[in-house]
Amino acid sequence: MNAEFTVAGSHTYNRSGPIRWIISHLWRFKWYALGMLAMSFAMNMLNSYIPLLTGQAFDAVLESTPNVGELGRIALIVLVVVLARGALDLGARICSELCSNGVAHNIRDELFLSLLGKSQTFHNRQKVGDLMARTANDVRQISFAINPGFDLLYDSMLALAIPLAFIAVLDYRLLPAPILFVILFYFTLKRYMRELSPVSVEQREAFASLNASLSESVQGIEVIKVTAQEPAEQTRFTKGARRFRTAFVQQGRVQARYLPTLALTVCRVLGIAQAIWFVTSGRLGIGELVAFIALMGNLAFPAEISTFTFQLVQMGAVSARRVLNVMAEQTELDENTGGYVGKIDGSIVFDNVSFKFEDGETLLHNLSFEARPGETIAIVGETGSGKSTLTKLINRIYDPSEGRILIDGKDAREWNLDSLRSQISSIEQEVMLFSRPISENIAFSLGQQTDKAAIERAARDAQAHGFISELPEGYNTVIGERGVTLSGGQRQRLAIARALLTDPAILILDDSTSAVDSATEDEIQKAIHRVLQGRTTILITHRLSQIRWADRILVLRQGEAIDFGTHDELMERCALYRRIYGHTDLAAPSAVPAERS
Repeated sequence: MNAEFTVAGSHTYNRSGPIRWIISHLWRFKWYALGMLAMSFAMNMLNSYIPLLTGQAFDAVLESTPNVGELGRIALIVLVVVLARGALDLGARICSELCSNGVAHNIRDELFLSLLGKSQTFHNRQKVGDLMARTANDVRQISFAINPGFDLLYDSMLALAIPLAFIAVLDYRLLPAPILFVILFYFTLKRYMRELSPVSVEQREAFASLNASLSESVQGIEVIKVTAQEPAEQTRFTKGARRFRTAFVQQGRVQARYLPTLALTVCRVLGIAQAIWFVTSGRLGIGELVAFIALMGNLAFPAEISTFTFQLVQMGAVSARRVLNVMAEQTELDENTGGYVGKIDGSIVFDNVSFKFEDGETLLHNLSFEARPGETIAIVGETGSGKSTLTKLINRIYDPSEGRILIDGKDAREWNLDSLRSQISSIEQEVMLFSRPISENIAFSLGQQTDKAAIERAARDAQAHGFISELPEGYNTVIGERGVTLSGGQRQRLAIARALLTDPAILILDDSTSAVDSATEDEIQKAIHRVLQGRTTILITHRLSQIRWADRILVLRQGEAIDFGTHDELMERCALYRRIYGHTDLAAPSAVPAERS
């Protein structure tokens, strides 16, 4: 499967199905798993041995002369058995806990690595809240399915099978009643699982939808407040919460129709009636009767716990399927580990490039132009003309649908993806900052391995050092998520500092000074111009002062290249270019003459 990012030597798991996938994760903890299985088996053997000892104690007491020595021996054995059972139970639970938490840890790593390797097209389709639900809650459900889910399920199956074996050893003629219970238990359980499956799916989907709705509301809280839409959002959230609640109510109805405990009660009455008949007819002793009644009592554990355990296992299977579905989504791009690795000089050639999203309209049409090393190319056009989309093809956020993009004469798809992207910096209109210290945000592109002097130098060049120094903890100040505690201009200056620090061969500026004042903008442009001498710059802006700074300008209209040249050339021959800047001598849009290509 393609991936934009992988980790060398990472473990490969069997993703052919949810159960096989979980087992392949468990296999990495096989000694803990085997320890849990073995100790649980031994513990249940001891648990079923106690009724036999109890029966022997009754026989010793009922003798004409009570055998005190035999009673003492039995009491000592019971003490040893109980202590051993407790130790085995503790060991089994520890192994089970280590397994479940280890599997959950590895699944989260696997899922996060998969998400890092997915293309931007994939992430464009996803709801953040839904991905969070799968990463956090669904993985936790898988962990619960192992412990206590599978742990208790295994215990309950042993508590069903081992007492049957002991009853057979005690007197095989007493088997009809417990075997009848096993048959009834099987059919009621099969029906329960069949009815529970769609309810479990609905529960997970309802939770994911609720989480996605909550995430969108929190992210868009400012829009909600300024438009006074709190009541509408409350209604929307309540509707999602009601759907989630309804799924749980439906689960309760399914569980209410699950009646293995009633079946056990009937079978116990039949079994005890048979055993008493055997006692009265002399075919069974009192001690054996007591042991049989106690062994039948052991069958209550699987009958009572099965509702809970099978629900956990079912929910875990549904969650595993949801996680697998995300990881199984195909991504268009690959990191191309064997691709070309080298230093970029900065030559960019678009050769008949067209682009469209999946099942969408074409956004770029047969686009051709060249940026020579060290040139600054400005891209202008009306809103929706494809300017930002064009820049995302350079660093392979997307790949062209048709045509090719050459970086230093090599198709961008032939480059090693990490080598390509590490030499291209992009500063966009929407600046993404993390809830971390300012120094880490600036050094983000280099993995926080940069010395403080270099960070401060980049901040000074981006005109950010001044406001950073005024913050309570300077460069160690932790900013809010997405930089909400900073102004738009401050966020953009930090993004510019981040880009300058990487010393890129190609710099993409997507209206990156739209939120700074004119004085600061002039200083930033001087800094960029000084630091990036010899670097290729792709500039998207609506400010004429920046456009005239460019060596050449590409004019776009509805995804097509209308013209390409210097500012003066375009002012002479391109009506659309003149109209963009509102010159009074332009004709109306409908009267724009045919343009040169």
